[in-house]
Amino acid sequence: MNGACLTVERAVKGGFSVHVVETTEGRTLFGEYAPGRPVNLERALRAADRLGGHIVQGHVDGVATVTQVERRGDAWVYDLRVPAAVRQVSIPRGAITVDGVSLTINELPGKDLVQISLIPFTREHTTLGTLGVGDRVHVEGDTLGKYVRELCSTAR
Repeated sequence: MNGACLTVERAVKGGFSVHVVETTEGRTLFGEYAPGRPVNLERALRAADRLGGHIVQGHVDGVATVTQVERRGDAWVYDLRVPAAVRQVSIPRGAITVDGVSLTINELPGKDLVQISLIPFTREHTTLGTLGVGDRVHVEGDTLGKYVRELCSTAR
């Protein structure tokens, strides 16, 4: 749900409930969510399924803030101020997950910034289309980048 791997405990007509543990609540915005808030949902990939995109774990690494929104041709470009741990594993054309939506990093416009670009389909079919400057979102850094960072730091 919005990038965090959560288990549905109870399904009801028109909704569901999940249990958010303290660790998850401490690194997400879930404590601020009100009932009825739209969220992005995606089922977990089964190990036998075909992988057609980025590797996403559903482990929110922190909260980012939208600092700029700009229309460029048929796409919308967003600059996000991300936590240092996410920026460290970010590269142009690498992956980042924003509120559970796996995206390609467009550019790195600053030391704590990551730029993403949204096509019309993504803006229309996810909650990302409503984002404005100052909005906060969950981010998950590139999974492969996290492994490389860890391997390089322990290889010394």
